[in-house]
Amino acid sequence: MTRVVADISVSLDGFVAGPNVGLRNGMGDGGMQLHAWAFSDDPDERRLLQRGTDRSGAVIMGRTLFDVVDGPEGWSDEVGYGAEEVGRPPFFVVTRSAPASVRLAELDWTFVTTGLADAIGAARESAEAVSATHGKDVDVVLMGGGELVGSAVNGGLVDELVLHLAPVLLGSGTPLFRDPVPRTLVQRDVVVTSNATHLTYDVR
Repeated sequence: MTRVVADISVSLDGFVAGPNVGLRNGMGDGGMQLHAWAFSDDPDERRLLQRGTDRSGAVIMGRTLFDVVDGPEGWSDEVGYGAEEVGRPPFFVVTRSAPASVRLAELDWTFVTTGLADAIGAARESAEAVSATHGKDVDVVLMGGGELVGSAVNGGLVDELVLHLAPVLLGSGTPLFRDPVPRTLVQRDVVVTSNATHLTYDVR
Protein backbone atom coordinates (compact mmCIF):
# COMPACT_ATOMS: atom_id res chain seq x y z
CA MET A 1 0.00 0.00 0.00
CA THR A 2 1.30 3.44 -0.91
CA ARG A 3 2.00 5.59 2.15
CA VAL A 4 2.74 9.30 2.51
CA VAL A 5 6.14 9.58 4.17
CA ALA A 6 7.76 12.78 5.44
CA ASP A 7 11.53 12.22 5.44
CA ILE A 8 13.86 14.98 6.62
CA SER A 9 17.14 15.62 8.45
CA VAL A 10 16.95 17.79 11.56
CA SER A 11 19.28 19.18 14.20
CA LEU A 12 19.00 18.40 17.90
CA ASP A 13 17.49 21.85 18.42
CA GLY A 14 14.84 21.30 15.75
CA PHE A 15 16.14 23.08 12.65
CA VAL A 16 16.18 21.66 9.12
CA ALA A 17 18.41 24.42 7.74
CA GLY A 18 20.75 26.98 9.25
CA PRO A 19 20.39 30.77 9.03
CA ASN A 20 20.95 32.75 5.82
CA VAL A 21 19.42 30.25 3.38
CA GLY A 22 19.78 31.32 -0.26
CA LEU A 23 20.17 29.93 -3.77
CA ARG A 24 23.92 29.52 -3.26
CA ASN A 25 23.57 28.54 0.38
CA GLY A 26 20.66 26.12 0.21
CA MET A 27 21.09 24.57 3.67
CA GLY A 28 21.98 27.85 5.36
CA ASP A 29 25.05 28.45 7.50
CA GLY A 30 26.15 25.13 8.99
CA GLY A 31 23.17 23.27 7.59
CA MET A 32 25.13 20.78 5.50
CA GLN A 33 26.16 19.10 8.76
CA LEU A 34 22.60 17.77 8.95
CA HIS A 35 23.22 15.67 5.83
CA ALA A 36 26.65 14.27 6.68
CA TRP A 37 25.02 10.84 7.05
CA ALA A 38 23.74 10.94 3.45
CA PHE A 39 27.22 11.50 1.99
CA SER A 40 29.21 9.19 4.25
CA ASP A 41 30.82 5.83 3.47
CA ASP A 42 29.25 4.18 6.51
CA PRO A 43 27.61 1.00 5.12
CA ASP A 44 24.60 1.34 7.42
CA GLU A 45 24.03 4.90 6.23
CA ARG A 46 24.44 3.86 2.60
CA ARG A 47 21.85 1.14 3.17
CA LEU A 48 19.37 3.58 4.75
CA LEU A 49 19.84 6.05 1.92
CA GLN A 50 19.37 3.37 -0.74
CA ARG A 51 16.23 2.11 1.00
CA GLY A 52 14.80 5.62 1.11
CA THR A 53 15.56 6.21 -2.56
CA ASP A 54 14.14 2.85 -3.62
CA ARG A 55 10.83 3.41 -1.83
CA SER A 56 10.26 6.80 -3.50
CA GLY A 57 7.52 6.35 -6.08
CA ALA A 58 6.89 10.11 -6.18
CA VAL A 59 8.52 13.00 -4.34
CA ILE A 60 7.02 16.29 -3.14
CA MET A 61 8.92 19.47 -2.34
CA GLY A 62 8.11 23.13 -1.76
CA ARG A 63 9.01 25.97 -4.10
CA THR A 64 11.84 27.29 -1.97
CA LEU A 65 13.56 23.90 -2.01
CA PHE A 66 12.94 23.54 -5.74
CA ASP A 67 14.61 26.89 -6.40
CA VAL A 68 17.66 25.68 -4.47
CA VAL A 69 17.98 22.25 -6.14
CA ASP A 70 17.34 23.74 -9.60
CA GLY A 71 19.64 26.69 -8.90
CA PRO A 72 23.26 27.21 -9.93
CA GLU A 73 24.65 25.37 -6.90
CA GLY A 74 21.93 22.71 -6.88
CA TRP A 75 21.65 19.13 -8.06
CA SER A 76 23.97 17.67 -10.69
CA ASP A 77 24.35 14.39 -12.55
CA GLU A 78 26.38 13.08 -9.59
CA VAL A 79 24.43 14.53 -6.67
CA GLY A 80 20.66 14.72 -6.93
CA TYR A 81 17.76 13.09 -5.14
CA GLY A 82 19.16 10.57 -2.68
CA ALA A 83 22.54 12.36 -2.45
CA GLU A 84 25.01 10.04 -4.19
CA GLU A 85 22.30 7.38 -4.70
CA VAL A 86 20.82 9.53 -7.46
CA GLY A 87 17.18 8.69 -7.98
CA ARG A 88 14.80 9.93 -10.67
CA PRO A 89 11.23 9.57 -9.43
CA PRO A 90 8.60 12.05 -10.61
CA PHE A 91 8.76 15.28 -8.61
CA PHE A 92 5.78 17.40 -7.56
CA VAL A 93 6.45 20.99 -6.52
CA VAL A 94 3.95 22.93 -4.40
CA THR A 95 4.05 26.50 -5.67
CA ARG A 96 1.91 29.56 -6.36
CA SER A 97 3.10 29.62 -9.98
CA ALA A 98 5.29 27.49 -12.24
CA PRO A 99 8.80 28.79 -12.99
CA ALA A 100 9.50 30.34 -16.36
CA SER A 101 12.24 27.78 -17.02
CA VAL A 102 13.81 24.71 -15.41
CA ARG A 103 17.55 23.95 -15.42
CA LEU A 104 17.06 20.26 -14.56
CA ALA A 105 14.72 19.71 -17.49
CA GLU A 106 15.64 16.03 -17.81
CA LEU A 107 13.79 15.27 -14.57
CA ASP A 108 10.01 14.77 -14.39
CA TRP A 109 8.60 17.93 -12.80
CA THR A 110 4.94 18.72 -12.07
CA PHE A 111 4.13 22.12 -10.58
CA VAL A 112 0.99 22.06 -8.43
CA THR A 113 -0.54 25.49 -7.85
CA THR A 114 -3.66 24.37 -5.96
CA GLY A 115 -2.12 23.39 -2.64
CA LEU A 116 -0.36 20.64 -0.75
CA ALA A 117 -3.35 18.29 -0.51
CA ASP A 118 -3.72 18.31 -4.30
CA ALA A 119 0.01 17.70 -4.73
CA ILE A 120 -0.21 14.68 -2.42
CA GLY A 121 -3.22 13.38 -4.35
CA ALA A 122 -1.43 13.67 -7.69
CA ALA A 123 1.77 12.15 -6.30
CA ARG A 124 -0.18 9.25 -4.79
CA GLU A 125 -1.76 8.46 -8.16
CA SER A 126 1.69 8.48 -9.75
CA ALA A 127 3.22 6.28 -7.03
CA GLU A 128 0.33 3.81 -7.20
CA ALA A 129 0.84 3.52 -10.97
CA VAL A 130 4.53 2.75 -10.38
CA SER A 131 3.56 0.16 -7.77
CA ALA A 132 1.19 -1.54 -10.20
CA THR A 133 3.76 -1.54 -13.00
CA HIS A 134 6.65 -2.90 -10.96
CA GLY A 135 4.68 -5.19 -8.67
CA LYS A 136 6.00 -3.68 -5.43
CA ASP A 137 4.73 -0.95 -3.14
CA VAL A 138 6.39 2.45 -3.35
CA ASP A 139 5.52 5.58 -1.42
CA VAL A 140 4.96 9.29 -1.73
CA VAL A 141 7.92 11.02 -0.04
CA LEU A 142 7.82 14.60 1.23
CA MET A 143 11.46 15.67 1.21
CA GLY A 144 11.01 19.26 2.37
CA GLY A 145 11.49 21.95 3.08
CA GLY A 146 10.63 22.35 6.70
CA GLU A 147 7.51 24.44 6.22
CA LEU A 148 6.02 21.92 3.80
CA VAL A 149 6.76 18.91 6.03
CA GLY A 150 5.53 20.68 9.15
CA SER A 151 2.32 21.77 7.40
CA ALA A 152 1.70 18.24 6.11
CA VAL A 153 2.09 16.71 9.58
CA ASN A 154 -0.08 19.43 11.13
CA GLY A 155 -2.72 18.84 8.46
CA GLY A 156 -2.94 15.10 9.08
CA LEU A 157 -1.63 14.34 5.58
CA VAL A 158 1.31 12.15 6.62
CA ASP A 159 1.26 8.43 7.45
CA GLU A 160 4.90 8.08 8.45
CA LEU A 161 7.52 10.52 9.74
CA VAL A 162 11.22 9.71 9.29
CA LEU A 163 13.68 12.00 11.09
CA HIS A 164 17.43 11.81 10.64
CA LEU A 165 18.53 13.43 13.88
CA ALA A 166 21.99 14.93 13.47
CA PRO A 167 24.24 15.58 16.50
CA VAL A 168 24.32 19.31 15.72
CA LEU A 169 23.01 22.45 17.43
CA LEU A 170 22.42 25.13 14.79
CA GLY A 171 21.06 27.73 17.20
CA SER A 172 18.76 29.29 14.61
CA GLY A 173 17.49 28.75 11.09
CA THR A 174 14.43 27.07 9.59
CA PRO A 175 12.48 25.12 12.24
CA LEU A 176 10.78 21.86 11.37
CA PHE A 177 7.64 22.69 13.33
CA ARG A 178 6.05 26.09 13.79
CA ASP A 179 3.05 25.97 16.15
CA PRO A 180 2.65 22.18 15.88
CA VAL A 181 -0.76 20.56 16.17
CA PRO A 182 -0.85 17.91 18.94
CA ARG A 183 -0.46 14.45 17.40
CA THR A 184 0.41 11.00 18.67
CA LEU A 185 3.49 9.40 17.13
CA VAL A 186 4.04 5.66 17.40
CA GLN A 187 7.72 4.76 17.33
CA ARG A 188 8.43 2.01 14.80
CA ASP A 189 12.17 2.00 14.37
CA VAL A 190 15.40 3.54 15.73
CA VAL A 191 18.73 3.08 13.95
CA VAL A 192 21.91 4.65 15.32
CA THR A 193 24.70 5.25 12.82
CA SER A 194 27.96 7.16 12.96
CA ASN A 195 26.46 10.49 11.84
CA ALA A 196 22.81 10.44 12.94
CA THR A 197 20.03 8.70 14.79
CA HIS A 198 17.30 7.64 12.37
CA LEU A 199 13.80 7.66 13.86
CA THR A 200 10.69 6.28 12.19
CA TYR A 201 7.18 7.03 13.50
CA ASP A 202 3.65 6.24 12.45
CA VAL A 203 1.59 9.42 12.66
CA ARG A 204 -1.85 9.13 14.24
